[in-house]
Amino acid sequence: MTRVANGTPVRQLDLGTLLPYLDLHLVGATNGVRLFSAARVSWAGTPHEEDFARLRREIGQERAFLKRLIKALGHRPSLLKMALARVLSVVAELDPLNPMRRRANAGAQLELEALQSLLKGKEALWSTLLALSADASATTGDAVLNRPVLEQLLDASKRQQETVARVMTETAADRFLRH
Repeated sequence: MTRVANGTPVRQLDLGTLLPYLDLHLVGATNGVRLFSAARVSWAGTPHEEDFARLRREIGQERAFLKRLIKALGHRPSLLKMALARVLSVVAELDPLNPMRRRANAGAQLELEALQSLLKGKEALWSTLLALSADASATTGDAVLNRPVLEQLLDASKRQQETVARVMTETAADRFLRH
């Protein structure tokens, strides 16, 4: 902790803890882009296909933002973690929860629940960074932890969760009720 000229304590970001955390979220975001691509394929030809295409674009843009944030903090993502992200994204593209891309089976439900889980984790990321933005010093925090941008990202993650939840509830009967 340092002090500004008037003696008020100022807290600085602990990059030794923050950067590995951001790296892991970047791995998750890389995987998330592929998972939403797989979901778009699963829901192709339905009214929900565009929802998943839009979510995939948004997740991709947020991933790019996270990567820029990490670089703005003077860090390059770990090569090992990014290799892991690539491997996981290939697995995600195979869609192990719903490999046949069926919409009316338990795999489809698990796929939707996994997407919800990823989005909830992303919400926690933006919420955490937003909490840090109020306490971080101007020398590092204000330059990279832009409150209005983080608030927009937090709101977007909540809307994205609502979209997936809507698809899940609108299509649950197709999976779990006999016709």
